[in-house]
Amino acid sequence: MKLLAFETSTEACSVAVYLDGQVRERHDIAPRRHAELALPWADALLAEAGLARAQLDAIAVGRGPGAFTGVRLAIALAQGVALALDRPLIGVSTLEVLACRAPTEATQVLAAIDARMGEVYAAAFQRAGQGWSALDAERVCAPEAVALPALAVADWHGVGTGFAAQDGALARHLDWPPARLDAAALPHAGDLARLAAAAYAQGARPAPETIEPAYLRNNVALTLVEQQAARAAKGA
Repeated sequence: MKLLAFETSTEACSVAVYLDGQVRERHDIAPRRHAELALPWADALLAEAGLARAQLDAIAVGRGPGAFTGVRLAIALAQGVALALDRPLIGVSTLEVLACRAPTEATQVLAAIDARMGEVYAAAFQRAGQGWSALDAERVCAPEAVALPALAVADWHGVGTGFAAQDGALARHLDWPPARLDAAALPHAGDLARLAAAAYAQGARPAPETIEPAYLRNNVALTLVEQQAARAAKGA
């Protein structure tokens, strides 16, 4: 199994090559440099692995949610490569990819990404074999609106920058123990590649044009009027 993965939904630019169970990855926090770095990194990783693009079985992409520009870029790059090679494109939730940053002993994970504008992207997952099973829907909301699914075993871990947003509002809201929290975690393309390879092994062969970005938020920026209203509400 040979797969190329792109994950650029956050401030991290991350690209990985999966080759028969082995993963090579380039990952760095590089705001506003994703378009500059992603394809050269992909070519470098393929060269290191001794692979030509034509030898790839599939392409994988973190489909969001995340930063609008980063999600759009990842989808465009991955679709372009997949269409050029006539290969399937496997889209994976960026929140599910982020959940892989939890400790190996974690059974339930809340993944959260800072969505700016006073909100977070969040979703809960339960470990299922080599991957994760979603316990609720992806959502964008205020930290105070996040609720955990009611489970018999409440062994929760938290990962992602959503826990650091607004001075830790989400962690305070959920009364989260610091020992079960990594508020600096970002999604990695290596984890994306493993999840996509597992999906491919189970028969997933999505056509590139069927993969759509998960923006979640209809408005990518507040209007000036909305910004003024938000500031006024905070000062009230």
